[in-house]
Amino acid sequence: MRTIQITLAAVVVAVFVMLQCVFVVDQTERAILLQLGKPVGDADYGPGLHFKLPFIQNVIFFDSRVLEYDAPAAEIITRDKKNMVVDNYSRWEIENPLMFYRTVRNIQGGLSRIDDIVYSQMREALGRYTLTEIVAVERSTIMEEVTTKSNVLLGEYGIRVIDVRIKRTDLPQENQMAIYGRMQAERERQAKQYRSEGKEEAAKITTMADRQRTVILADAKRAAESARGEGEAVATRIYADALSQDPEFYEFVRTMDAYKKTMKDQTQFVLTPESEFFKYLK
Repeated sequence: MRTIQITLAAVVVAVFVMLQCVFVVDQTERAILLQLGKPVGDADYGPGLHFKLPFIQNVIFFDSRVLEYDAPAAEIITRDKKNMVVDNYSRWEIENPLMFYRTVRNIQGGLSRIDDIVYSQMREALGRYTLTEIVAVERSTIMEEVTTKSNVLLGEYGIRVIDVRIKRTDLPQENQMAIYGRMQAERERQAKQYRSEGKEEAAKITTMADRQRTVILADAKRAAESARGEGEAVATRIYADALSQDPEFYEFVRTMDAYKKTMKDQTQFVLTPESEFFKYLK
């Protein structure tokens, strides 16, 4: 019984020691081996099963995938002395895990170096261009330049920069307020111009309508006068024709109408007996 217990204990110890002698590196990782806190050899370990000395050696794993660092927005000054806030990000990977460990130790140290170097290169590159060139013209060229220079400087830390890009560019808050004020003033100026042009066009339309109205009324009045003149001419001709047929009868009728209109109640006349007006009363 005691022999069995000793044998089981020996097996457990052997398994434990064996587990301490091996380590597995995942497909997404690379590893370095440390002995008493110092790297062992000049190479790193790729994916697979590897061996180490138990207890005195330990393994540090690093992510071998492409990583992304989203830098905080920072303010820079362009060549034309304009302040702008740049928000950028970097895509990078650990190219040499051993060098990376010796220089920056861990991911946090690597991000700190990336932030310093990429920001300095970004500030230097953007400072050689105007605001318009940065936003609309030379953006791709600037990013390629920043990526190349940052990659050279970060190579000393075992880091390879794959790409640096600007996500967003803004103006500082005080500049934004000034620009918004100018935009508002410009919109108000355009609105006043449009209102003025509208009033001018309305005045033209009103003037044209009044002129057309005057012309139409004048034409109508002329047509009416012409029709009235023609009517009066026809009436005069009719009267003349009627008068020519029996002038004495016409004179009699006209005289009777005159009597009717003049001889009213208490009407007094001062006329001589030989007056033509009374010839039909004799």
